[in-house]
Parts: sequence; structure tokens; C-alpha cells
Amino acid sequence: MKGDRTRAAILERAVDLASVEGLEGLTIGRLADDLHMSKSGLFAHFGSKEELQLATVQVARERFLDEVFRPALQTERGYPRLVEICRSWLDYVLRDVFPGGCFFAAASFEFDSRSGPVRDAIARMMEDWMAAIEKAVELAQLEGHLDPDIEPKQLSFEINALFFGANFAHNMWHDKKAIERARIAIEHRLESLRINPPKPRSQTDQTSPAQHANP
Repeated sequence: MKGDRTRAAILERAVDLASVEGLEGLTIGRLADDLHMSKSGLFAHFGSKEELQLATVQVARERFLDEVFRPALQTERGYPRLVEICRSWLDYVLRDVFPGGCFFAAASFEFDSRSGPVRDAIARMMEDWMAAIEKAVELAQLEGHLDPDIEPKQLSFEINALFFGANFAHNMWHDKKAIERARIAIEHRLESLRINPPKPRSQTDQTSPAQHANP
């Protein structure tokens, strides 16, 4: 329907604006000016600033999954998939999928000390993303590719810290080597935990993997 297409187009622009100016800067008036629409026209799609922000977070989530997570799932499970998830995230920052860098890195810093539905939506996305990295680590361990003694939560924390650090340096300082530095650091860390050759999975391991986390 035309109304749905118009709403989708509005939200795609809203995501790009919010990635540069922040979600708090995303108002119906600001968006109406950018799109050369009337405020009343936008109110027909979004009844409030908060509704607009929540819808923007959801569209940003889908863009992130399409560009980063879902393509990486096509890679062989275990160590190859874990590495590909990391490379996919770094590549998406380089490709300027969001004009302002990683949408959720910026939104996390913007809303980390606030409360309310928008903050909760961002937090859920980040919790799901961290869980997805943890699951990739767990699967690499179950496949006998990665040191079984490393705690998945610890390793996923380290990986995401390098992601966010690279995003900061890439956008704040325009450091052209930031993404490559992060890639080297992440892959060096993963390689230090890699088991060569992989240990064969036990019968118990073969029945225990959970489904992939899906942010």
C-alpha cells in the first residue's frame, strides 16, 4: 500500500538522520523539514516523537541484521562463522551502512544513562547482539575449534569493546587505520584461542548446541 511505502521511506531517512544527529535530535519537525513534508503529514504516520524514535530503532535493527548478521550465518559454523561475524561488523562500518557510523554504538552512548522505552529498545538490541556473539563462541567451542576454557561472555565482551573502539576512532578521529587495527586485534585474540587441528566433537557435544541467537 502507498501508505506503507511512504512510512518505510520516511523511516529509512529517519535512520540516516538519527545515525548522524542522534535519536534525541530526531523530531517530527526536523524530519518534516528534511523530507519537505508537512508536520501533519508525518503525524499521520507517527503520533509522537517517541513513536518515531522506536520505529527508527526497529528499522535500524533490520538494516543491521541484513548487512552484518544474516550474511555471516551463511558461513560454516564454528570458528569460520565467528571470524566472519567479526569481519562483517568491521566491513559494515567501512561501507558507511549508517552515515554516522554504527547506529547502535552511537545510540548506546546517547541513551545509556536514560530511562524509558527508547532506551529499553536499544538495550534489547545490544543484549541480543552480545548473545549472538556469545553463541558463535559457544558453537566454535562445541565444534572443537576454540579453547573450551574461555568464557563466551568474556570473549564477546572483548570483541564488542574492540568494535566500539574502532567505531569511535573511525568516526571521531577519522582514523583510516582504526578498522584494520581492530581486525588485527580481534583475529589475533581469536587465533590465540584456536585449536589446531580441531578436536572431534563428543557424542554429548553433538546433542547440546542451542539454536543461533538472532538479534
